[in-house]
Amino acid sequence: MAIDDSEIERILCINAHPDDVDFGSAGTIAGWTAQGIEVSYCIVTNGDAGGFDPSVPRDAIAGIRQAEQRAAAAEIGVSDVRFLGYPDGRLEVSLKLRADIARVIREVRPQRVVCQSPERNLQRVYGSHPDHIAAGEAALCAVYPDARNPFTFIDQIGDLEAWTVSEVWIAEGSPANHYSDITATFDMKVAALVRHESQISDPDRLRELLHGWNATNATAGGLPEGSYAEAFYVMDTR
Repeated sequence: MAIDDSEIERILCINAHPDDVDFGSAGTIAGWTAQGIEVSYCIVTNGDAGGFDPSVPRDAIAGIRQAEQRAAAAEIGVSDVRFLGYPDGRLEVSLKLRADIARVIREVRPQRVVCQSPERNLQRVYGSHPDHIAAGEAALCAVYPDARNPFTFIDQIGDLEAWTVSEVWIAEGSPANHYSDITATFDMKVAALVRHESQISDPDRLRELLHGWNATNATAGGLPEGSYAEAFYVMDTR
């Protein structure tokens, strides 16, 4: 069972690419920020392998996608957006990546971490980008044992105080054990996603897809007809 939001002061969302957090969690995050909870983003890559317009110079993509992610975050009340700058499409669960994420956890000191699944989804290939899987595994390693062990990565992290994350929410984790009602924030989720203009060629089609995905989640979660939900696997990590 998820920890009550009243016990949460800070949340850290760790994702592989710009826009990942908005597809998986933006509606839920909008609800958290409305409650006054501080939310930070740690985006592992700059999304520099993304985009669909060949006329845009490839060396401009990273900056474009960073700006889009910051604009999307602002739509749902998030101002702290951090990029680790790893190469898009080539992410691996390295000790360096674990140390970098553990550093951010110690800096932010969140009670709750939201991340991607470290497991391949055999029913839906789009949820199993190799970068997503690597970012999810590295995030879980950083939560336990890296960030909480004061003797881990001393040479990379320095004297930042160790921090124990109480809870992890895996976005679209399978099997889901928690459905977050985003009916009231669905339009904010859409508004955040359309900020990723370099990735979204058809905003109307996007809204249709989100309607289907999030309505299906709501049905699976037993919510009333007409509701929307985001699905998570919630783990107690205290």
